[in-house]
Amino acid sequence: MIVRILFFALLVAGIVCGHEIPREVTVRIVLRVSPGTMSIAARVPLKAMRDVEFPDAGGGYLDVAKLTPQLGEVATQWVSNSIRLREGEREVGRPRVVATRLAVESDRSFETWTGDGTAELGKVVWNQLWLDVWMEAPVVGTESRFSVLPGMEKLGVKVVTVMQFKDRLYELHGEAGWVELDPSWWGAARRFVALGFWHILDGMDHLLFLLCLVIPVRSLWRLVGVVSAFTVGHSLTLIGSALGYAPDWLWFPSAVEVVIAASIVWMALENITGIGGRWVVVAGFGLVHGFGFSFALKESLQFAGAHLLSSLVAFNVGVELGQVLVVGVLWAVLRLVVLSRVWVIVLSTLAAHTGWHWMLERWEVVRKYWP
Repeated sequence: MIVRILFFALLVAGIVCGHEIPREVTVRIVLRVSPGTMSIAARVPLKAMRDVEFPDAGGGYLDVAKLTPQLGEVATQWVSNSIRLREGEREVGRPRVVATRLAVESDRSFETWTGDGTAELGKVVWNQLWLDVWMEAPVVGTESRFSVLPGMEKLGVKVVTVMQFKDRLYELHGEAGWVELDPSWWGAARRFVALGFWHILDGMDHLLFLLCLVIPVRSLWRLVGVVSAFTVGHSLTLIGSALGYAPDWLWFPSAVEVVIAASIVWMALENITGIGGRWVVVAGFGLVHGFGFSFALKESLQFAGAHLLSSLVAFNVGVELGQVLVVGVLWAVLRLVVLSRVWVIVLSTLAAHTGWHWMLERWEVVRKYWP
């Protein structure tokens, strides 16, 4: 009985939805501010609009005349109800739909469209069309700090929102949260400190490298010196690479990942043998880890606005805060258990084993760049 009920529910859901959720969706949004008004133009693929009946004109073609009167309601439900806007700390609310039109993907007039006119379509299939929506929201000034929450992630399994404001272009993946369109230096710095902090906590290879640094060190001041060497190294390449002073070879990021894994193996072997020029080696590997940090940062630099340098410094500060937290916790825990020489070797061996497997896996990626 339960199976029959579930089958009936799925059947009804399929009938209501009309078509499946698309796997990949790209949405374009252009924002323009004028005295008293924020105008928002959005282009959304019609195939992402579910719960909509598309009238058939025969031969599988869309009856555009019958669908057109419904476009305002469709745009409100699927587009304007999802977008939220802030002016400073005040939430403006959701924009009002002013105009809609259907267009084919090759129609480039969206770049300059201001809500007037329609496109020549002819015979078209509904899932090959785009819905252009012109919306407006009341604002106070043209120089305010605006933030927008696109909210387009429900339109597909993988949604990319390409958003333009003035001369800035943003590429957002999935649920991106609130985006400051022209952030202050403080707003950008706050965002990038958080990014750096969470990046170091999410990076298992960086965490394992830090563990290898902490395992053999019993003196707090010696630990500070070793970690400082690592900090100087990765700070130099992090900022330099983010500013464009890094090789642009296609294989370079993958090669950096190989060396990061190798750095874990090397430091673990130094722990086991007790041989090595620790500070110099740590600073050298810091240079390599800095490249790794910069690769993770590049996609986020679009949120820096006009404050690129301060955002880079803020990201590095966030990395350092996360690093201090990790090193402090590891050192305190390992000092509490008072590691013997045997346990130093055991933990370092486990770290070396993990780093070795990562290195081999990443090397297979690098090899694909050379026949």
